[in-house]
Amino acid sequence: MRLGLKIDVDTYRGTRDGVPRLMDILRQHRAQATFLFSLGPDHTGRAIKRVFRRGFVKKVSRTSVLDHYGLATLLYGTLLPGPDIGRRCSDVMRSVRDAGFEVGIHAYDHVKWQDGVAHADATWTLEQMRFACERFSDIFGEPARVHGAAGWQMNLHAYRLTQRFGFDYCSDTRGTCPFVPVCRAEIVACPQVPTTLPTLDELIGTDGITAANVAAHLLKLSAAPSAAGHVYTLHAELEGGGLTPVFEALLRGWDAQGYQLVALREIFAMLDVKALPRCEVDQAEIHGRAGTVAVQGGEFPS
Repeated sequence: MRLGLKIDVDTYRGTRDGVPRLMDILRQHRAQATFLFSLGPDHTGRAIKRVFRRGFVKKVSRTSVLDHYGLATLLYGTLLPGPDIGRRCSDVMRSVRDAGFEVGIHAYDHVKWQDGVAHADATWTLEQMRFACERFSDIFGEPARVHGAAGWQMNLHAYRLTQRFGFDYCSDTRGTCPFVPVCRAEIVACPQVPTTLPTLDELIGTDGITAANVAAHLLKLSAAPSAAGHVYTLHAELEGGGLTPVFEALLRGWDAQGYQLVALREIFAMLDVKALPRCEVDQAEIHGRAGTVAVQGGEFPS
């Protein structure tokens, strides 16, 4: 049984502090993972605009955002200039690749993508993805082979560009199994390996779940294996910060359940792409998360 670990790195602090901590933990547990980096400016403070989004204030109040992200991060892009993550943390990013972990693209400007892509046109979307791809190549000396969209936010142009930029596969969506995406009746020839399990920030503070019992809750969800393997998304700012003990409990629990903890590429490598279901991609709400995200929809007849 395989369980893919996808690590979203959203911020400068998460890259600088959370990523090295997560690498150490993964090595201790002999686990692999895919690290997806935000490569441009950290403008986390501009996410304050989400205050008008349904459920955002409630989510912030129950997930201790200040504790996990720090005051400086919450001011980047507003009262403080946003540090350029790719320029300041390129050595950290390369160290991940050099340690044998898979690396890929999360976004160029995380907040700009997450808040803007849903209604963006083709020109805006191309510019943002090109910025990310060029910065990735500058840092690693080779093109990125995997993309995982910030906040699971996509549009038709972005799906098309996953083909144009030559990604082997992507993890931009939430779903139940790997699939070939179909967007507005258009087949996108870049498979999706979606996140199948909920995240800590979606769970903590809902339905009586706390930091003390969230690991046990997630382990119950993963007890039933998925044919292609589960995918769990963690965040460098959370599991690589104040929620490190929760992540270590999950790693121990998954080991006890018999899972091999792998990078997403290992799940992708086991797939027969020609036999994957073709599924509609749509936007839908996820319990515990404000707004909507890209989700795997109904399957088209083969």
